[in-house]
Amino acid sequence: MNPAYTQSLNELIDQFGKLPGIGPKTAERLAFHILRADTQEAMSLAEAIRDVKQNIRQCRICYNLSESDLCGICSDPRRDREIICVVEQPKDVMILEKTGLCKWVYHVLNGHIAPLEGIEPADLTIDALVKRIREQTVKEIVMATNPTIEGDGTALYIRSLLSSLDVKVTRLARGLPAGSSIEFSSGSILADAILGRSEL
Repeated sequence: MNPAYTQSLNELIDQFGKLPGIGPKTAERLAFHILRADTQEAMSLAEAIRDVKQNIRQCRICYNLSESDLCGICSDPRRDREIICVVEQPKDVMILEKTGLCKWVYHVLNGHIAPLEGIEPADLTIDALVKRIREQTVKEIVMATNPTIEGDGTALYIRSLLSSLDVKVTRLARGLPAGSSIEFSSGSILADAILGRSEL
């Protein structure tokens, strides 16, 4: 706490400093930006924060972010409900949607299985996913968990749960991203590219 600042300003700096990736200097700059901004701009920010906390909930079907019972994707009749893409977090949905290639629906797990962190399958929405597949006509599950040990483990766990069901389980392909150079690619990316190669 800086004794040269008022209590309110110190509190604002402290709150900004709690945000991920925000250090003390950036927190101070943000606080002074709010201080210099006109009242309407500052209040608009405060109202936007309040609205996010009060209005956003989970979609009752896919657990994506929503401001109503169903998210915009689940309520879209043009979506292919026979393909469910499984992701770890709502932000993954946003990233995939930016490609413009996804016509399927989603299921958000709200994390991945990580026993060392105390995150077990029951802590995720895996049971809801299995129930959804049993109750609907689903032809394909696209596993889009992150390419990490935890993400891969979660995908394999879900695949084992679905082994008795008549549903195809696929995984997003991995390898060299378009426009990249082999020279600057990591060993794991190259390994995935080689093992996942297809006929040209």
